[in-house]
Amino acid sequence: MAKFLSHDQINEFKECFSLYDKKRRGQIYARDLLTVMRCLGCCPTLSELDRHLLTHNIDKSAELDFSTFLSMMHQQIRQENPRAEILEAMRMMDPKNQGFVPVSELRTKLTGFGERLTVQEVDELLNDAGVTSDGRMDYEEFVKTVPAGRC
Repeated sequence: MAKFLSHDQINEFKECFSLYDKKRRGQIYARDLLTVMRCLGCCPTLSELDRHLLTHNIDKSAELDFSTFLSMMHQQIRQENPRAEILEAMRMMDPKNQGFVPVSELRTKLTGFGERLTVQEVDELLNDAGVTSDGRMDYEEFVKTVPAGRC
């Protein structure tokens, strides 16, 4: 597993894992897995979480050790693709398939729905987005600026 995850990633995962290791035995409850993964930037669905537990033969009421957690994080990281998810979301805002979205609409969605961003966060995000003079953004170009991501 260490060859797929960097030393820094493993240390970060260990630090977060330790916060949920309530008994200080090197284990967390399976029910805390979703929270821990989200704290580390992953966004597993409930069915993905169930699959991780099933793959490792862990009951939802059981505990899992750090090695198992690392394996689950590795699988989650490999399957999540933030660029594809962002591209899909942008395309839903572009019913005519022109390759552009209105920045005003994007700003409204980013500050008003889901995990809301602040106006400052949206400004930073759009800073290098290549907004056109008519207030639109080429989302295919924008997605190229998004890091491959952790999850």
